[in-house]
Amino acid sequence: MLPKDPNILLSYINLKLRDFYDSLDSLCDDLDVSKDEIIDTLKSIGYSYDDKTNQFK
Repeated sequence: MLPKDPNILLSYINLKLRDFYDSLDSLCDDLDVSKDEIIDTLKSIGYSYDDKTNQFK
């Protein structure tokens, strides 16, 4: 289950990407979560996924 608060979600996802996953796709597949939902939620607070650095900026 992902955090509902967008700011906490940002920290959670970036931590997971940094420490455990080499891509957002890998994280979503492993955790069985919606990539679009994560992207949309974090876009609502001004962040987008950068695949070169594997983090939301």
